[in-house]
Amino acid sequence: MQANTGNRAGAGSDVWRRMVKYKMLYIMLLPTIVFLFIFHYIPIYGASIAFKEFWVTKGILGSPWVGFDHFERLFATEKFWQVFRNTIEINLLRLVFGFPAPIVLAILLNEVRHRLFKRSIQTIVYLPHFISWVTIAGIMFSLLSNEGLVNKLIVTFGGDPVNFLTSNSMFRPLLVVSGIWKEVGWGTIIYLAALSGINPDLYEAATVDGANRFKQVLHITLPSLLPIISILLILNFGSMMNGGFDQVFNLYNTMVYESGDVIDTYVYRIGLTQGEYSMATAIGLFLNLINFVLLVLVNGAAKRIGGQGIY
Repeated sequence: MQANTGNRAGAGSDVWRRMVKYKMLYIMLLPTIVFLFIFHYIPIYGASIAFKEFWVTKGILGSPWVGFDHFERLFATEKFWQVFRNTIEINLLRLVFGFPAPIVLAILLNEVRHRLFKRSIQTIVYLPHFISWVTIAGIMFSLLSNEGLVNKLIVTFGGDPVNFLTSNSMFRPLLVVSGIWKEVGWGTIIYLAALSGINPDLYEAATVDGANRFKQVLHITLPSLLPIISILLILNFGSMMNGGFDQVFNLYNTMVYESGDVIDTYVYRIGLTQGEYSMATAIGLFLNLINFVLLVLVNGAAKRIGGQGIY
C-alpha cells in the first residue's frame, strides 16, 4: 500500500517537473485549452434542454422537465426518418466516391517528376477549397439551371433541357461531384506528406527487382499509406451523421427535399425557423450518440484488422 502511494507521489512529481521544464509549451497550449473549455465544454450544459420544454423567457433553469417526450415525438415523426435515411445514403456515396479521390490524386501527383508542373497542378486543385459554398452554388446555378450554359449547349446540339437542380435523381450525384471537386485537392495534403516520408531505397530496390511503376504503387506506396488511410476513415465514420449543411443548404430547394433534405437542414428549419429548440437539441444529441458509437466500433474494427486506430 505504501509502495503504491509512493509510486503515485513520484509520478505526480515527475509530471510537475516536466511541466516546469516545458512551461513555455504549456503556456502556448493555454489559449487552446481555454477555447475548448469555453466553446466545447460549457455549452454541454445546454444539451439538457433536450429533456425540457424550453422557453426563451424562462431560460434553461426555469424551463420545465419533460423527460424523453421530445425523443418519443421525434421517433414517431416520419419526416425525421426520411432525412435520417437521406443523410446516411448521401454520406455513404461521399465515402465510396469521395474518400478514395484524394488518395488517387496524391499518388498520381507523387508520380509526376516535373517539379514546376506538379506544383502548378497542386495549386489548381487546392484553390476550390478556399471558395465558399455560396459562391460555388451561384456558379452551379449559372451553369446548370434551365437557362444555364450547360442546357443551352444541350439544346444547341438538339437535346432537351435537363433539370439538374430540381431532379431528385440528379441531386445526390450533384452533391457528390461538387464535393469531390471542392475538397479533393485539399485532402491530398496529408497523403502527400505521408508519401514524402517513404524511404526512396524501397523504390530503388523494387526497380532492381524488375517492378514497374504500377507494382511499386501497389506494393510500396499503398501499404505505406494504410495507417493514415485507416485513421482518416475512422474519423469519416465518426461524422457519418453530419449532412454537410453548407453544401446542401446552398444547393437544395423544395423540389429535391425527398432525396436531398438531410438532418442538418431539418434541424435548421425546426430549430431556427420554427423555434422548436428542444426538439432540435434532441436530434443533435441522438445523432452525436450515433456518431460516437460508430467511431468506437470502426476504431475497434480497424485495430483488429490492421492494428492501427486513433486510440
